[in-house]
Amino acid sequence: MHNLKDLRKNLKVFKQKFKDRNLDFNTDDFEKIDKINRELINKKELLEQQKKNLSKSKDKSNFEKSKNISDQIDKISTEQKKIQKKIDQIISNLPNIANKDVPIGKGERENKIIKNVGKLRDFTFKIKSHLDLGLKNKGIDFDTSIKLSGSRFVVLRDKFALLERALINFMLDIHINKFKYTEISPPLIVNEEVMYGTGQLPKFEEDQFEIKLDSSEDRKFLIPTAEVVLTNLVRKSNLNINELPQRFVASTPCFRKEAGSYGKDTKGMMRQHQFYKVELVSIVDPKNCLSELDRMLNCAEEILKQLEIPYQVVLLSSGDMGFSAEKTFDIEVWIPSEKKYREISSCSSCGSFQARRMGAKFKSSTGNEYVGTLNGSGLAVGRLMIALIENNQNEDGTITIPTNLKKYMNNLDKI
Repeated sequence: MHNLKDLRKNLKVFKQKFKDRNLDFNTDDFEKIDKINRELINKKELLEQQKKNLSKSKDKSNFEKSKNISDQIDKISTEQKKIQKKIDQIISNLPNIANKDVPIGKGERENKIIKNVGKLRDFTFKIKSHLDLGLKNKGIDFDTSIKLSGSRFVVLRDKFALLERALINFMLDIHINKFKYTEISPPLIVNEEVMYGTGQLPKFEEDQFEIKLDSSEDRKFLIPTAEVVLTNLVRKSNLNINELPQRFVASTPCFRKEAGSYGKDTKGMMRQHQFYKVELVSIVDPKNCLSELDRMLNCAEEILKQLEIPYQVVLLSSGDMGFSAEKTFDIEVWIPSEKKYREISSCSSCGSFQARRMGAKFKSSTGNEYVGTLNGSGLAVGRLMIALIENNQNEDGTITIPTNLKKYMNNLDKI
């Protein structure tokens, strides 16, 4: 979230920065409503001062005057709160500003490929998709999941269920033991304030699974990503600088309506309403955000390196980044059946954007400052399964287990 005073002082600069994020910010409307708000606040403060002066006098005739002033204050306060709510709504829907390192562009065409890692396998037989391989091995079951829950869900059976669990444990062990992240087992249901803190609300409300409760005032949501709960662990706190950095990792199911994605990736496990993800979150001194982003990217890449799956790293353009991000690297994994790379992780620095929304601060040498927050998939489990299955398939339909994963798969060589 942006500071109101900063917006007011640098309105033209912000307008251009928001344009880089594909948002046409109506500065005229903002200035008009901001002016009305300040005028109401000034009127209220003047009346409060008048009332205070009257209260010092013992003249009984001032009682009626004071009462009239109180009525005016109440009326102005009610109007000012309505205007303030409109301003807060405007600011809550303004995206983060792109870092100077980010390429300016409207979408993915302006993204910049940073590097390619790993050699693409030269198949000597017809490539099968993960769906075909899963059906052949009776491990991926969409017919049953449709009966249970509808489309965009999946039932995994036997060795495929084991593979999902193995990948989760494999990734957690690397992030905890090698990269020293602290494992968290968080709630999967959060309140409205927590969803607001990381930027899921109000802008992306249509994509969230809200839980129906008796009271409409007490809103609860299934988490769309563990980023939401892990980042909010420091909500409304004031940390000491020696408590930074804090690094968290969690494996959770994630729940998304995938609003606006109908017709995309309808077959297979690429785009689901429920999926597992291992999530990384860092809480840092904001001046260290970009160096921490490089570190987080390295942690996520390590998974693919150890599994020997080809991938590429892409720096996203200003128009392709997520709402809260100031800089984002996507890791895209090679999918043989599609003959293209597909996103498996987004690692983002959010600067102090989320911290302002959460009220998360730390005590620096110059006073209290907002922390910096980062998040990244380390990795998305379903998409990692797709990549592993397809890149390690054999002509007979079996799937070779990567060496580093075997101990998590009961030492199986193949599925």
